Amino acid sequence: MKRRTFLATTAAVGAASCLSQRSVSAAEKMKLSKGEVILFQGDSITDAGRNKNEPVANEGLGHGYPKFISESLHHDYPELDLQIHNRGISGNKVPDLDRRWQQDCLDLKPQILSILIGVNDIWHKLNGHYDGTAEVYKDGFAALLKRTREALPETTFVICEPFVLMAGTVKENEAKWFPEFTTRREYAKQVADEAGAIWVPFQTMFDEAVAKGTEPKALAGDGVHPTQEGHQLMAKTWREVVGV
Repeated sequence: MKRRTFLATTAAVGAASCLSQRSVSAAEKMKLSKGEVILFQGDSITDAGRNKNEPVANEGLGHGYPKFISESLHHDYPELDLQIHNRGISGNKVPDLDRRWQQDCLDLKPQILSILIGVNDIWHKLNGHYDGTAEVYKDGFAALLKRTREALPETTFVICEPFVLMAGTVKENEAKWFPEFTTRREYAKQVADEAGAIWVPFQTMFDEAVAKGTEPKALAGDGVHPTQEGHQLMAKTWREVVGV
């Protein structure tokens, strides 16, 4: 795939963004259509402080990876008038997505639907505010995608791998997070495969960046929420893997 030039904001990622093609594969180039609707869904990582008073396309996208993806796509395809939405909400778990799915997804009729969900499904359980098991996460996620496919048969699904880094609260509570978080990531991949979705391996991406010398806290200070460098790396990888 011919890589397009990313905006200057991604330059800070530097060597950490050099991912091996063995583990993070670039998709064949996807053709975008004029006026195409792209929707990002998830929790606080996707929300990234977005202005919820601006729920229209290309506005209030927050300061995270959806914003960087939107900026770069509009830069590369100014003639297409892409309609990019961010409907991530901080604190959300799979059941929360399900409750607001009609208005925040199905009614928007996206051609590309990107979902990153799962960290709160375990984090809130560890904090005693939720009792959903890994199997509840898997079954609920699968049911959500089945419902979506029935309503939007032509939509391209992009499922992003839930991730954590060994920093902050995750490092401090490693014995509680693992191995259950690994199981939940595996379930997310299983659900994505069964739904015929494009899989964006964010955990692999971050693991490779750390292996190349980037400090985990430079990518996610608390181990969960990415820094600007982390979000820029996510945006770059998302575009490469999705093929846009």
